[in-house]
Amino acid sequence: MTDPIVSPLGYSHVRLTVTDIHRSKAFYSRLFGMPPGRDFSDQVDDPTVRTDPWRTYGGCSFTFHGQTLGLRPVASPGDTFDPDRVGLDHLSLRVGSVDELHAAAERLTEAGIPHGDVTDLPPFGLVILSLQDPDGINLELAAPRP
Repeated sequence: MTDPIVSPLGYSHVRLTVTDIHRSKAFYSRLFGMPPGRDFSDQVDDPTVRTDPWRTYGGCSFTFHGQTLGLRPVASPGDTFDPDRVGLDHLSLRVGSVDELHAAAERLTEAGIPHGDVTDLPPFGLVILSLQDPDGINLELAAPRP
């Protein structure tokens, strides 16, 4: 084994490409129970914003526990997520407990957001709950097994 090139402490941020920033922003705001911390979606129709990293390309971002999830509105309308293409397969967000997963499933149902069942995955030491965002990106809420 060789010395590592880098020893990461975790993820700094992940940015998802979306087709409709307003729809995605509303979905993630509802999912997380908070508005984005940085938000340039009101400028999405400005042609210069799509190439401006300082305005996150007309997107927005949510930060929690030192990590950021960004949304970038550059996908073509009608495009859909495909976990079988190069890139992202799914995004897993860690929660504190299996009880939180069950509570999230109830709140998702109440909000009319389709989701899977809370599923125990013993070989991975996780219990998960899956759902899709408006672009079909598979989100997984994951808790450590008790």
